[in-house]
Amino acid sequence: MAHTLDAPHAAHVAAPASRPMARLALVGGVAAGPLFLAAGIVQGLVRDGFDFTRNAISQLALGEAGWIQTVNFLLTGALLIVGAVGLRRTLRGGTGGAWGPVLVGVFGASFWAAALFSADAGAGFPAGAPDTAAMSAHGAVHMLAGMLGYLALCCAFVVLARPLAARGHRGWAVASRLVPVAVLAGFGASSVAVVAFTAGAGTGLLWLTAVTARLATGPAVR
Repeated sequence: MAHTLDAPHAAHVAAPASRPMARLALVGGVAAGPLFLAAGIVQGLVRDGFDFTRNAISQLALGEAGWIQTVNFLLTGALLIVGAVGLRRTLRGGTGGAWGPVLVGVFGASFWAAALFSADAGAGFPAGAPDTAAMSAHGAVHMLAGMLGYLALCCAFVVLARPLAARGHRGWAVASRLVPVAVLAGFGASSVAVVAFTAGAGTGLLWLTAVTARLATGPAVR
């Protein structure tokens, strides 16, 4: 009899505890983009030979101080995956609660792949590198990981537009369907200007921060 009475009480106690856990996990998704970009910008400003108009942030993983950017990739991937867990708990049972977090998790995993398979040297970076270089196997994997990761992120924005709209954030929902266009446009223009690629990638990261923060203010898992 005591067991029967205690079970509902335990369930009642567990529910409030899960809400702070979901909020805490969402902090990862909120922090990932700004931290990654801030670390990349600071490195780009102080690393010899790096030029934002010619070099991609991924190339900062090359050279003697490249370990800093590698750690940046690994940490960002971990924060994104933690954020995906938070999204899953927050959206569980609602629209977008299944695929949205999975796609964000795939995006996070792409940062780990980018850390393991570095970009190729070129465009004068690291200092002394030729302006042009043939693509290596690890460089091709790095590029493929980035492409798949950002495609997953773009799909995640479209999926997450549904819970945003369901919570009354219709303007946010519309923007979440438009941001992927800006991200892909930046990637498409990368052959003309590397800075367009950086802008597209940065836009995707910062919009994920905004969307995660917006969803964090809604009803949490119970």
